[in-house]
Amino acid sequence: MRKDVRILLVGEPKVGKTSLIMSLVSEEFPDEVPPRAEEITIPADVTPERVPTHIVDYSEAEQSDEQLFQEISKANVICIVYAVNNKKSIERVTSHWIPLIADRTDKDSRVPLILVGNKSDLVEHSSMDTILPIMNQYSEIETCVECSAKTLKNISELFYYAQKAVLHPTGPLYCPEEKEMKAACVKALTRIFKVSDMDNDGLLSDLELNFFQRTCFNTPLAPQALEDVKNVVRRNMADGVQDNGLTLKGFHFLHTLFIQRGRHETTWTVLRRFGYDDDLELTQEYLFPPLKIPPDCTTELNHNAYLFLQSVFDKHDKDRDCALSPDELKDLFSVFPYMPWGPDVNNTVCTNEQGWITYQGYLSQWTLTTYLDVQRCLEYLGYLGYPILCEQESQAAALTVTRNKRIDLQKKQTQRNVFLCNVFGARGSGKSGFLQGFLGRNLMRQKIRHEHKSYYAISTAYVYGQEKYLLLHEVLPDTDFLSETDLSCDVVCLLYDVSNPRSFEFCARLYKNHFMDSRTPCLLVGAKADLPEVRQQYSLSPLDFCRKHKLPAPQRFTCNTAEAPSRDIYTKLTTKAMYPHGQLSCMCSCNRCTFCICQKLLRSEMLQRVKSTLYSAVTNRSSFSYLWMALSLLLMHVFASC
Repeated sequence: MRKDVRILLVGEPKVGKTSLIMSLVSEEFPDEVPPRAEEITIPADVTPERVPTHIVDYSEAEQSDEQLFQEISKANVICIVYAVNNKKSIERVTSHWIPLIADRTDKDSRVPLILVGNKSDLVEHSSMDTILPIMNQYSEIETCVECSAKTLKNISELFYYAQKAVLHPTGPLYCPEEKEMKAACVKALTRIFKVSDMDNDGLLSDLELNFFQRTCFNTPLAPQALEDVKNVVRRNMADGVQDNGLTLKGFHFLHTLFIQRGRHETTWTVLRRFGYDDDLELTQEYLFPPLKIPPDCTTELNHNAYLFLQSVFDKHDKDRDCALSPDELKDLFSVFPYMPWGPDVNNTVCTNEQGWITYQGYLSQWTLTTYLDVQRCLEYLGYLGYPILCEQESQAAALTVTRNKRIDLQKKQTQRNVFLCNVFGARGSGKSGFLQGFLGRNLMRQKIRHEHKSYYAISTAYVYGQEKYLLLHEVLPDTDFLSETDLSCDVVCLLYDVSNPRSFEFCARLYKNHFMDSRTPCLLVGAKADLPEVRQQYSLSPLDFCRKHKLPAPQRFTCNTAEAPSRDIYTKLTTKAMYPHGQLSCMCSCNRCTFCICQKLLRSEMLQRVKSTLYSAVTNRSSFSYLWMALSLLLMHVFASC
């Protein structure tokens, strides 16, 4: 809603423009009236709509045409004043003032007009018979009112109507000629209905109507009042109420009735609560609330956001198969102005056998959007009505900004739940297959049209019993032009084709040029492991290269399997992303097996006693007590470390 209102009074000389302003301010008719009143500002706390109001007078004797044109361009609403006892001043409304104002304003954003008949105390008849045809002829005329500056009749009402014409205009909502709401208003109210229909049954139940009422007007409806509202709809529409719930048609009818009865402020209150501006577009402030993200920090959905998204999924998964069919997905996004997810999303997240996005895939895509494009995530949550349904100030309350990654490295622990892995490899090395394998698709299920290809894949992995999201990003094979984004990630996967003798060289050169001196953990993966392995045309074998650079041994992977590919490699990548400080030079680097734990523990000077006890146990095979003592000490240290 506007922060202030500027009202301009125009009309023929001697019709009482200045008297109206002075009577409003002093609450009495002035004995002496100046040629023109100075601009008056009425404070917000004394106006019905709690908005500062500026009232500007016009005098033909004291102002030029250029000054009049400037005032017209600045005005939010214009009151054309005529004298009810002066026919010429009424004729000038249509012959002069309305055309003049129309010429000086933009056709797409006409200024609302109020026709004001002053000096009603001087006549016994009304001018409405003459004025109403004029009002019906010009859509920009909001209303007309007869008043008297001398008796103070309708003075306060006049300026209230003027203020109301600006803050709650009829024009964007209703077409008087057709006697129905305009398409943009119907579209906005339809979205509001769908957002408020929490169980997606096409009806607003008493519970949903009460929540809607409390959300928009800060007060619930009494049971009898609710029934009265539905009875009004029943009397006027056959299908406005079904199963004791308000239908979409009934919802539209109620707002049409509000507007026709001059209560369009009710409809505007609803529209503005759901984020709409005067042009019935969602405001930028609603869609993109401020969110500060420091450098080296990431964005994630918090627990309440996941609960909300889960409720949205359940609301639209009508067949309860834990997947969204194309029709169900279309219904879910019907509150959006466009379809936000294209065919590439089906190749980014998990789907069922029919290619429909599963519950896990649905949450994964939201997680990806939050991580990669947080502004778009805020926009999408706004369309779904998150701040309204969750009773939050904005959808920014759905997000968590993680702490700086450097702090995680210093403390050797992280509270993050989403980790980015950039996948590098020469052309044809199997990067796309590696991404699709993470989604549980073997080679037979990886038939992707080129225009639907995705360079991302996201799903969950479990690390020490904790569910984390791993986001794989396929980086195009160009080692000479890597951007800062390409190099910035939590873990690097260097992929080569074991059956291609030239494939490993790309990974080796990339590692030496960009990652050898970085703190980003790297893992070498030999893809297409189902094919015969050939000798790589490089000075060092992949295993020797890893040993030289103290990297984990190359991991073998294939997606040419009968069932879903193994997820072990993805768990290892997630683990290395979570614990980059725990890089070990053992062959498996899983941080879970006995060998990895022993390697880590035996580096500590505190465990010299364990080492000596183990040595005694190995050299004296018959001494069971030595072996038992060594294992006990190891377990004690592991538990103490945890």
